[in-house]
Amino acid sequence: MYNVNDVVMYGAFGICKITAVEKRNFTGEKQEYYVLKHIYSNKNVFYVPTNNEIALSKIHPICSKEEVDMLISCMNTEDLIWIDDDIKRKEEYSRIIRDGKKPEIILLIKTLYLRRQELSKCGRKLRSLDENYLSLAENMLFEELSYALGIEKDKVIGYIEEHLQ
Repeated sequence: MYNVNDVVMYGAFGICKITAVEKRNFTGEKQEYYVLKHIYSNKNVFYVPTNNEIALSKIHPICSKEEVDMLISCMNTEDLIWIDDDIKRKEEYSRIIRDGKKPEIILLIKTLYLRRQELSKCGRKLRSLDENYLSLAENMLFEELSYALGIEKDKVIGYIEEHLQ
């Protein structure tokens, strides 16, 4: 259960503040909803039903600095998740983004980043779909890490590199 003023990560949408818990009639029946507002944009407001487990599974607390450092320390130990079959790769990467689990997102970023490097040596590029997943995963992860660390989003890569050494 979350409370008003809690700051949470809401799936691929980013960091939101719970501004209210209120009853609304969106479906012909009054239900209780968390009202989430994106912290960097006043335009984005989300209503998440408090009794919908699937919708609630997209909400999770922002990680702490200690959790960030632990995630970074595990980056060099993870395997890669490259899948040659385009359709299966798209399905798996979509699931990772949808689930929003940080270790899997890190693994996705690492896989696509290394694949991009490998392809560039041959004068080739990642497919646009893979670039889109990489960008989405980086935005999700870096937004949360920058908030947890209290640094600008563009400083997250430097922080990671510094702590990997």
